[in-house]
This record gives sequence, C-alpha cells and structure tokens, in this order.
Amino acid sequence: YFRTAPGRSYSFGIPVAPTLRERVRAARLHRALQRRLKQAPWAARGRVLPLLSYSPRGAVLEKGFLVQDEQGLPETQSFLEQLLSLLLPAPAHLSVYEEAASGELCCALWCLQGAGRGKELLRRAPVVAAEEPEFHPAIPHLLGDTVFSSREAACEVLEECTSIIPEARFILELVDKSPNHPKKGNFPVIVIEGLDATGKTTVTHFLKDSLNAVLLRTPPSCVSQWRKIFDDEPPLIRRAFYALTNYIVASEIAQESSKSPVILDRYWHSTAAYSIATEITGKVQNLPPPHHLVYRWPDDLLSPDIVLLLTVSPEERVRRLQGRGTEKTKEEVDLEANDSFRQKVEESYRRMENPACQILDASSSKEDVAKAALHLIKNQCHFL
Repeated sequence: YFRTAPGRSYSFGIPVAPTLRERVRAARLHRALQRRLKQAPWAARGRVLPLLSYSPRGAVLEKGFLVQDEQGLPETQSFLEQLLSLLLPAPAHLSVYEEAASGELCCALWCLQGAGRGKELLRRAPVVAAEEPEFHPAIPHLLGDTVFSSREAACEVLEECTSIIPEARFILELVDKSPNHPKKGNFPVIVIEGLDATGKTTVTHFLKDSLNAVLLRTPPSCVSQWRKIFDDEPPLIRRAFYALTNYIVASEIAQESSKSPVILDRYWHSTAAYSIATEITGKVQNLPPPHHLVYRWPDDLLSPDIVLLLTVSPEERVRRLQGRGTEKTKEEVDLEANDSFRQKVEESYRRMENPACQILDASSSKEDVAKAALHLIKNQCHFL
C-alpha cells in the first residue's frame, strides 16, 4: 500500500470523538475531507484509500485516509498540510512515508500547528509490520455507529443533526407519531430480501396477488423525498436514517396485518447487512463471527413471521442487470465493482438471527421461484 521511490504516501486520521455530538461532526468532517481529496489537483496520479487506526485492545478506532502519490511531488504534501490545517482541529498530525537511503520504508510524523502557524517534525521511524488482530478492529464499534439495536439509539443520532440537516426533524416527527413496540396483527408478515436483480419485485407482486396481501416497502414512500439528502451523508447519519425508516414502516405493518397478510420488500435485514458489509473492510473472513450481537433483530422492532432471501449466482445477477437500463444506486455500483463487498452482504444476510433468513434459490424461472416462495410461506405461516 505504500509507494516506494520516487513515490510517496501520506496518512492522517480524524481525532476520536468522545461524545455523540462530536461523532456526528467528525463523521461529516470525514466526508468533507474525502470529497476534497478526490478533487485535489494531483488526484489523477495517485489514490485515496480509507484508513483505520486502532488500539490493540479495541478501545480506540480512528478513521482517516492513506494518500498515495506515484511521483512523490512536494506540492502534494503542501496541499495536504494546508487542507488539514484548515479543517482539522489543531494540532493535526500528518504521517509521510518514503524510502530511505538504506532502502527501508520510513515514516516522518509531522505536527501541524494550525493555519499559518507552521509545523514541527515529531519523529522519524522505520515502518514495521504489526501483528494482525484476531478480529477486524471495526467490529467492536459496529453497534451504535452503523448498526442500531434500538429506535432510541438511531433517534439520538438524528437529534444531533437537526441544526445542520433540517430534514432530520421531519424524520424524527414521523418516528414520534409511530407507536413504541407496535404489535403485529393476526395475519402473517412476510419479508422478501435479496440483492437487486434477484427477482424480489416479481415474487412480492405474485405473493400480493396470491395471498390477497398488502405490499409495503422500506424505506416507505413517505420518506422518499429525503432519501437523496441522507444518502449524501456519512454512514453514521445515513444508517440512522434507514434504521428509523424501519420503525416508521413497522407501524404500517401493525395496522395492515390486523386486516390481511403483509408482504414487505426488504426490512431490517437489508439495513444491517449493507451496513456491516460497508464498514468491515477487506474480505468476507473479516466479518463479525456468527451469533455476534450485530446480527440480532432489535428487541423493539416488530418482527416478521418469515424472511425469504432470494439468491442467484453473480453471473446470472449481472446478466439480469444488463437488461434493466435503470439508474443504479451507489450500493449497486459497489456490488458490481467489488466482488468482496457482494460476498460480505450475502454472508451477513445468512448470519442474521431472530428471525433468520431462509434461502431460496431464485435462478430458475420467475414463475417457479414465486411458486416456491408461496409454498414455503403456506407451510410455515398460519392464515385466517
């Protein structure tokens, strides 16, 4: 990951935020820095990679960036020093990596005193490999950062955003109108999960007609006008928004399931699976182990009777997507570009508990898949 001569690499992190308000500010600062780095004049000759700095005991996790400059030109370092002095609280720290005369990789740690106040070299040291952690360092921080185990935890994040994101107040008002711990009616609640192009639309509409059911979606239509706003926010805020949309739709489920079966196109499992896969970098082996708390359904969220996870091979999914011609979400782009990300999403789905996802192979014809889904549901759910 480090450029050798004549290249040079740089790293820096966002200071750890002890309070929720500071965490929100740090998350937005991280996003602002990410955008500025991508727009930098030297971006064409280098790369910007996400970086995690952590304590071996897991207590501290600092997010930042590793910047690679293939040519190692001095203006790159000048740009970074000015950017960090302007946006980060003083003193900020910048690590510079380059090859020493001996051939070993060395790091120079600079302390930036603030705009116009100069810098100080704190130390130089050779770069050595650290022992690989037993678990991915982000795992202890997943709950409460990108996966929310309660309505209250997600609300607290958006409450800190109301002064900077006015739309957060509208979401909180909708949540306030939704009852706490809504109870499911006597009719079954069926969730259909899966990646795009696995046949969810066909299956959900078939089940709606076959069972004379109500079809609901997450996020619900009442928040659709705000999705783009929150999609543009950092993960902490974006995931809190999507977590709360599940609680909003839960009140609709409670009402409708007292009158007829309810079919739901995605629900909490999607929110959690994409959150986990995004936050846990690297390979699928880095995911939290099975039965970790991050895979458990929130105690205060209305639970469905059955969850079906539609799966197809990666090749078949790509073939189906090619014929769509629809605008792709950022997550869909990531799924196509990053095979590891797709694997992490799918494996996170498979590890969900209480309720678990029941796997349904959706590679056959749409009609056969829909009938197989109906057969599973009728065998396991009670109908009035």
